[in-house]
Amino acid sequence: MATGRTHRPATRSRGIPEATVARLPLYLRALTALSERSVPTVSSEELAAAAGVNSAKLRKDFSYLGSYGTRGVGYDVEYLVYQISRELGLTQDWPVVIVGIGNLGAALANYGGFASRGFRVAALIDADPAMAGKPVAGIAVQHTDELEQIIQDNGVSIGVIATPAGAAQQVCDRLVAAGVTSILNFAPTVLTVPDGVDVRKVDLSIELQILAFHEQRKAGEETGQGGSEAAEGLEGTPASPARAAAAATDRKGPDGDVPAVMPA
Repeated sequence: MATGRTHRPATRSRGIPEATVARLPLYLRALTALSERSVPTVSSEELAAAAGVNSAKLRKDFSYLGSYGTRGVGYDVEYLVYQISRELGLTQDWPVVIVGIGNLGAALANYGGFASRGFRVAALIDADPAMAGKPVAGIAVQHTDELEQIIQDNGVSIGVIATPAGAAQQVCDRLVAAGVTSILNFAPTVLTVPDGVDVRKVDLSIELQILAFHEQRKAGEETGQGGSEAAEGLEGTPASPARAAAAATDRKGPDGDVPAVMPA
């Protein structure tokens, strides 16, 4: 079986847009669920709804794969699973190293979804000497002193960084120097990498802050609607802006406004 060091995904050479590439895993997840239920075919509308996109966008995305479905029948589920898996490079073995085996790193190591999607955790690496040799998810943790040799021995091209922010850039530099060309970064910091190295950042705090923004906006809209109703006089005449503001404030509760989104 080929490894990640000798074969790159076909998406770039085929000219598939990055936005489409970003949606392919969503389609694959929905298709895999259908496959597990032994569903043979699916319409573009059904698959789009399951993936959370509109059907026109789905059909456009699939046209880049050369897959157009059959009118009145839809798409063959098993064939699409294979086709998308091939485009994403998931039909081959991708050895991955995880650096930083704290709570998050250990959770990632124990995640069963890696193996089922073509990713093999080749090594777990940590800077703490006390962690060396300890088994996590059935794999003995190795010290960062061995990082370069581990990458060379296992043909690793994908590295996962789950270290504290202060150590992330140094780890990134060592991974890149050792030949890693794709990095999944869970550390709460922005990494600097040379051309030819891809970085995907996962920051749970940022995602929560975005959700907080939407919650605040929804709360503000609800408060505004209530305030408008309260600002109407008993005779049905509009109240003054000052009275409307006061009425809205009265309905915010003892804590007042929802706090602003915290800075990153």
